[in-house]
Amino acid sequence: MAMDARQVLAGFLTMAMFAMLGNMIKRDHFDSVTVTVQETSVIQFDALKEEQKSLVQESTESIQEFKPCWSKPVPKEVQQSKGYITFSLTGGPEHHISQGDKVITDAIVIVRYLDATLVLPDIRGSELGQKRNFEDMYDADKFITSLNGVVKVVRELPAELTTETPAVVKVPNRVSREYIVNNVEPIFQSKSYLRLASVFTKINLKGNGKPITDLDSTVCLAMFGSLEMKHEILEVADRMVERLKILSRNTGSQFISVDLRVDVLEKKSCKEKANGKKPCYSPLEIRDFLRKVGFNADSTIYLTQTWWHESLNPLKEMFPKTYTKDDLIPAEKKGQFLQSGSAELQRGLDFQICSKSDVFVPAISGLFYGNVAGKRIASGHTQILVPSKVLSSSLVASDFISTYVSKKNHIAYSCFC
Repeated sequence: MAMDARQVLAGFLTMAMFAMLGNMIKRDHFDSVTVTVQETSVIQFDALKEEQKSLVQESTESIQEFKPCWSKPVPKEVQQSKGYITFSLTGGPEHHISQGDKVITDAIVIVRYLDATLVLPDIRGSELGQKRNFEDMYDADKFITSLNGVVKVVRELPAELTTETPAVVKVPNRVSREYIVNNVEPIFQSKSYLRLASVFTKINLKGNGKPITDLDSTVCLAMFGSLEMKHEILEVADRMVERLKILSRNTGSQFISVDLRVDVLEKKSCKEKANGKKPCYSPLEIRDFLRKVGFNADSTIYLTQTWWHESLNPLKEMFPKTYTKDDLIPAEKKGQFLQSGSAELQRGLDFQICSKSDVFVPAISGLFYGNVAGKRIASGHTQILVPSKVLSSSLVASDFISTYVSKKNHIAYSCFC
């Protein structure tokens, strides 16, 4: 949902609330589901009943319209800057959006309290030495405009500071006023150029009611109103989405996106845990799950895998209209998006496509799942089915709907209503 951020956020950021969210989401677990998880190899499909076939239709309810719940704060008078503060976004878009809650929000609070100027962050890749400019992935004008009246933002440091080394200050999650006064302000007073280093371990995606304070609204803005991918990435993703929708319309089927990456599955243990949960599902298990809940061979499936891998063959045998990025990306864009070192751009495409599909199925737990869910909830696309191995012959759609949706416990429900 596009919104004019200038109408959403300005004004004084209160320091009264730094614990808006309650429970933490771990990167190796799915949210809680209400179905019984069992071993997969014995699932039989010959006796698939009509009730099971109706699951797909039941789980794809009409799109709901949501509007921002946060209020418009009173603008704050801009003070003369006393120095500069910057930070880095790390990993892919699934991390960046979560960092909107953590890193960006904390940076805004600190910058505002110290009457400093925020410098556009850089983007650090997963490999050592990888670094991108903010503008390589995101709309800098949108980011700056969204913070108008909140803090002053500049694209780059003044020339006189480019040769200086900033003082690095570690910042805990949900930084408090006392922490700023005792640990950040003294350093800022002695050296007016800081780089914030946030402890980035767990991300909170649970909601806790509607926004009450200005800081609540800042969290919503940081997660849903400030980071927007640059036009070129959005355009390529939209072209891929359109191809997938045409393929699905031709057979009257649905367009399903599945976050399934072979390289991640090879590094993770997808075995069932003692609590009956699984952190990930193999291509074979996803094939069985999709067939079990009623999808047929006409269904169009997008995988977040970049290149085809032989382990995907069983999935394609049952669902021949299964595609990867290499199959769909415009030929003239392959060099830019599929080359080595473009993992962040690839995840940007995945995020957009998974946010716009008719149905989203997370085969891998973690931040990508949580943040795609948030984007889909905000835009009213709540058809999110969490995989499970179920032998019951009396299935209902609610057994598979993400608890982010069924229990409305995602932060998106705190920001949109």
